[in-house]
Amino acid sequence: MRTESGSAVLLLAAAVIALVWANVGGYEAFWHTPLSFSVGSIDLTLDLRHWVNDGLMVLFFLSVGLEISRETVLGELRGVRALATPAVAAIGGLLVPAAIFLLFNAGGPAAGAWGIPISTDTAIVIGMLALIGPRCPDQLRVFLLALAIVDDIGAVLAIAIFYTHQVNYTALLLAVVLFLALLGLRFVDFWRTPIYVVIAVVMWVAVLESGVHPSVVGVALGLLVNAYAPRPRDIARVQVLGSSFMLDPSPERALAARTAAVEAVSPNERLQLRIQPWSSYVIVPIFVLANAGVVLSGASIAAAVSSPLFWGIVVGLTVGKLIGVTLGTWVALRTGIGRVPDTLRWGQMVGGAGLAGIGFTVALFITDLALTDPVLVNDAKIGILTGSILAGVIGWLIFRLAGERGGQCAPSGLPVLPPRPWRPPE
Repeated sequence: MRTESGSAVLLLAAAVIALVWANVGGYEAFWHTPLSFSVGSIDLTLDLRHWVNDGLMVLFFLSVGLEISRETVLGELRGVRALATPAVAAIGGLLVPAAIFLLFNAGGPAAGAWGIPISTDTAIVIGMLALIGPRCPDQLRVFLLALAIVDDIGAVLAIAIFYTHQVNYTALLLAVVLFLALLGLRFVDFWRTPIYVVIAVVMWVAVLESGVHPSVVGVALGLLVNAYAPRPRDIARVQVLGSSFMLDPSPERALAARTAAVEAVSPNERLQLRIQPWSSYVIVPIFVLANAGVVLSGASIAAAVSSPLFWGIVVGLTVGKLIGVTLGTWVALRTGIGRVPDTLRWGQMVGGAGLAGIGFTVALFITDLALTDPVLVNDAKIGILTGSILAGVIGWLIFRLAGERGGQCAPSGLPVLPPRPWRPPE
């Protein structure tokens, strides 16, 4: 659980449980159980699956927005050339799978589901990289994280633009006003968590009522949270108050030193530290549990294998992602608009492109939005499972054949943190 492969293992375990549950019975009946919240005349009723997909997953997209905001200010998306290569690679990884999917499904009943094979599941890819990747995957991990962030932006835009069918403009206008209010609070450097939470909840209800998928609320909120490097004056304040506590270890001085240390870190990073474990280890596994269940029988598998929807997803994830990400990387490097660390080798990047075909969480998410026919939904889920497994195998094979050749280890120079939990001595 202290490693990045922990969340990937949980996702796979949730998928296995969902598959077993769906084939034993009672799966769909449970997730269609209605749950209501009423305040006066206001009543909000959704089934359990939609509470997970439209409610809990907003926190997942909030963590995505926080990561995008932080990386563009402090991380790997800062410089134009550093951003260009993973960005162009991600665009190739979005466009080529969608084009391949439409080759199989254009004009058919599932043509609108072209968004299913476009997104990479960051958690599983990074977890799989830790399990099967090269001996020194640090720079490749950073490259794939940057690629996944741009990939997430594309997927969220696709959800907001192409998978919104009816719009209540009054509710949408209210959501925009609330967003502008939060934007104003950011510019005056006002941060009070309870006020942000109240505005965010009302904004979520407004977007839900508008018909736009509430995932955009999570990303928008994440982008608004300030990210900055610790400022010298804040570090100096921590040192002064820490020294004061060491001279006179009173509760008041301990609280002052603790407050100064906390405030030296940006709200973005503090919020990520709180939300990320819940997102990776609770919310996304519950989402997979609620959506990955599919009936696997001889008839259902035969129907899926004969479906162009199945093949569009499988080929899009395995071939489309591999070609799109590799081609995008080659174009960025060949034209000189981008660069990658000197320690990265083509075998490693192509192996990473193969793993990028693991599209699970967002693929299931878009399946729920794009398809209503239960038969097509079943075919799509079997295609997602098959394509993601094959993409993992393809990535593993590339790493074994070419990923270790010429690889170098880049020293980080940073001390390793002790294992959690980080608690003061009794």
